[in-house]
Amino acid sequence: MSEKLMKDFVAAARENIREISPEELHEAIQKGEDWTLVDVREPYEYERAHVPDSLLIPRGLLEGAADPNTPHRIEALYSAREKPVAIICATGGRAALSVLRLQEMGFSNVVNVAGGMKSWEGEDLPVESGAYTGQLP
Repeated sequence: MSEKLMKDFVAAARENIREISPEELHEAIQKGEDWTLVDVREPYEYERAHVPDSLLIPRGLLEGAADPNTPHRIEALYSAREKPVAIICATGGRAALSVLRLQEMGFSNVVNVAGGMKSWEGEDLPVESGAYTGQLP
């Protein structure tokens, strides 16, 4: 069996998921579409800059937050199984893996924000800074 690296897992995930550009997501939100936006980076990354109204659920806590049967569940995520959900990270790798996992967990409309925060900020879209004040798993 050959050794796999993170890039291999990300490439395989990208073959089985959908992506949305930061600009497309921003326009959809501006039109009033009801998206749940989940940031899977670490708290220190989120604190530096994040998309307004995004939930912080670090990648390592995602499955517990998405499972309504765990004490680590987060209602805003697990109740969004039928809603559009966008996952964002720094550049798209962690988000791609997260999207694949949420699809496996039954989420029907989950997408990766292509290029992550790097692309979001590169397109000069709105960001906020500061510590997360919501519920963490």
